[in-house]
This record gives sequence, structure tokens and C-alpha cells, in this order.
Amino acid sequence: MSLEVHNTALHLLPLRTRMPFRYGIATVQELHHAILRVTATVNRRRVEGCSADHLAPRWFVKDPSLSAEQERRLLLRSIQHAADRAREAGDVSTPFDLWWLVYRAQSDWAKAEGIAPLVAAFGVSLVERAVIHAFCTAIEKPFGRALRDGSLGVQLERVHPALAGVQPREYLPAEPRLRITVRHTVGLSDPLTEADIPPEERLNDGLPQSLQACIRTYGLTHFKVKLGGDPQRDHERLKQLAHLLAQECPPYRFTLDANEMYPDIESFRAFWEQLQADASLHEFLQRLIFVEQPLHRDEALTERTREELHRWRDHPPVIIDESDAELHSLADALECGYTGCSVKSCKGVFKGIANACLAEHLRRQGRQVLVSGEDLTTVPPVSLQQDLALMANLGIEHVERNGYHYFRGLSMLPQEQQERLLNDHPDLFTRHPQGFAMLKVTNGQLHAESVTAAPFGVANAT
Repeated sequence: MSLEVHNTALHLLPLRTRMPFRYGIATVQELHHAILRVTATVNRRRVEGCSADHLAPRWFVKDPSLSAEQERRLLLRSIQHAADRAREAGDVSTPFDLWWLVYRAQSDWAKAEGIAPLVAAFGVSLVERAVIHAFCTAIEKPFGRALRDGSLGVQLERVHPALAGVQPREYLPAEPRLRITVRHTVGLSDPLTEADIPPEERLNDGLPQSLQACIRTYGLTHFKVKLGGDPQRDHERLKQLAHLLAQECPPYRFTLDANEMYPDIESFRAFWEQLQADASLHEFLQRLIFVEQPLHRDEALTERTREELHRWRDHPPVIIDESDAELHSLADALECGYTGCSVKSCKGVFKGIANACLAEHLRRQGRQVLVSGEDLTTVPPVSLQQDLALMANLGIEHVERNGYHYFRGLSMLPQEQQERLLNDHPDLFTRHPQGFAMLKVTNGQLHAESVTAAPFGVANAT
């Protein structure tokens, strides 16, 4: 097999949300969506591939001293550096080989420049996804089949030495999931009920605004609840949410995401025990799946945190997200006392595959290890479908997947592009009565037939 990247091109699409989304230290109302295109040859066949993602503020780097423009330029610099390394790599055998070369070069560059690992990995991931798309298009195989039959060339032991000699197909489901449950994010500023929406903030754009309306419109059953790091405010909001969910969807499940807002494990433990002592939350807490990244990345994997987590015998399942910045992060977190990690395309496809395989490897040894699907930044025309293809092939049942909620469907895209998506993915998108395309959520689930049948989520380079 022969693979070579010749050209790359990056396009930025400015977006404005229909309502503000608040998480961690960020409140997002406008941002840029990056779309990367690559031209490559695979066995002398010239093909194009694409990938895309939000340039999400205050997640890759949580430095309040950086302006939004400085942060955006940093992410663009990471993308450009990774794209340059991919073109310089020359002829390689597989997408995994190219990813490995680019990843190592990007890591060395980031260390020398003092650039955070998550920022560096983001640039690599966009190149990686676009190359996978081009490669699967050339060999005329869906991503899942290329992953399982070895065409992608994945070498798990390069990421996790414990998986030496193991092929992904040995630990992944035999077939991709065709239904994926939406885990709807409840942002810190999101209205819970219709009564919570002030008249001057009420939207009249044909889409649900409050959590209550979203549950009724989409049939939601799974939720991801943002915590702000203020124990009293978080506690009160959870009580309001528990009351609403008990009324609107009795069979619900949920996760909590603190986005690094608790300073240390002691403060988070005090908050958790405060919740446990509230009898009105007893049934609600029984429905918790896990807690995501409660501690700042600088504190999450310290020796002090490790000692406290091991001492706290009955702590809830806790996974890392922002701390999952390097290839060894999951192994480090498990040693520290965490239960698992998140998979996000923006952190790397091959890394996510390796982490899912390590988790299954350890589960077969009797350990409890969670690998979740998290990413609010995935929206059409590319990133949503590619990330769904990854999640479906890893067998992840429910995924944080409501970036669409903060936009008016696909109305930010040209009409021609909306029509193409409706044609290419009729199971995933539908037309709103007002004419724009939108995601089709049925009984709280998304259909993944078309994205798993495509080369890598999308049929053509957009």
C-alpha cells in the first residue's frame, strides 16, 4: 500500500449560536468552524479527503490571559504545522504510519514551543481524519471495515504497549452500532423549563429552547449536566433538574461534567458528600453514569490526587477528559484511581481506538473501565458524521451530541450543501417545516446507517 499527502487547504466558517452556551470558564456565542481538505494519492489514485471541527474557546487552553483571537491563532498554528508535516512525510504505507510520523513531529514541536498537548493533538487530529477519509475513499471501504481488516494499519502497541500483538478487531464489536443515543448537554446558562426563559430572550426560530421542550420534541433520555464549581449553585441546579427529569422522562440516565472547575479532590469530595446527604437527590444520583473531569488538568493526575482517590473507597465513577492530553494519559489515569476517559475526535481517532481497545482488554481481566463518547463541537457538514462513525465502530452506546441545539439546524450552511446532506444522509437529517435542514433525533436516538456505510462518515470531500 502507498499513501502520500500532496496538498492541504484550510477554510474557516464563522458561526454564531442561536443561544449562548456556557461551560467551564467560557460562554460561547460566536466562533469559527475549521474545515480541512487534503489531496493525496493512494496506490497512485488521486483522491480528496476532509475533516472539520470548531475552534472551541477555553477548552484546549484554559488561560484567561489569552484573548479569543490569540487562542484561535494558536489552534490554527497547530493545524498548519501538522499539515506541513503530513506533506513532508512523503510516501508511507498506511494512514496509521502517517499519523504516527505527524504525531511524533508535532509533539516534539509543541514541547519546544511550550504549546499544550491538547492544542498539538488537535492539529494532528484534523489531518488524521482528512487522511482517513481520503484513504477509505480510495480503497472503497467504509471506515469500520478498513479498521477491522487491517487496511488502516493500526498498531495498538505503539500507543499502549500492553496491547502488543493485538488487532483492533479482537476488542471491537464485530459490526458498528446503527443507533446511537443522544446524551443532551445541559449548559450552565441553559433554561430548564419554559418558565425559565425571560420574554426578551425567548427564541421564535421553530426549534425548542428549554430542556423541557427538547425532551418533549426529541424524546431525550440521556443527559450531560454541566457543573460550575460553586457547590451551592451546583447543588440547587441539580435539585431543579432532578425534579424536571422525574416529571418529563422517568427512565433517564445522566453524567456530570465539571470542566475542571473544582480545585482539588477534597473540594469535589465535599461537594459529592453534600449531594449524598440530600434525601431529595437519592433517586436522582442512582441514575448517574459517571462524573467527568472535576479537577483542573494541573491537579487531576498528581500524586496527591492519586492518594486521595485511592483513599476514597466509595467515590463515584470519575473519568478524565481535558487531562487525556497524551497517548499514555488513560493508563496514568487508571493507575491514579480514575475509571476511564472520553473519546473525542479532536483528541485523535487512532488514540481513541487504542483507548477503547485497552479498556476492553482490562475489562476482560475483570476491571471496571469506562470509555465514553464526548464532544459538543461536532456539527455538520463533516465533523458530526465522522465522529458518529468513530463512536458507532467503537460500540459506544450513548454520546454527548447536541452541538446542533445551539444552532438553528444547518441554516448556517449554503442551501446547496444542506440539500446534499439531506440526500446523502436521509436517515440522519430531515427538513424543518420552515425549510432548513436539521438533525433527525428520533426517540432520543440518531441513526448511523449512512455514516457507517460512507468512507469515513461523509461520502465526498465537502
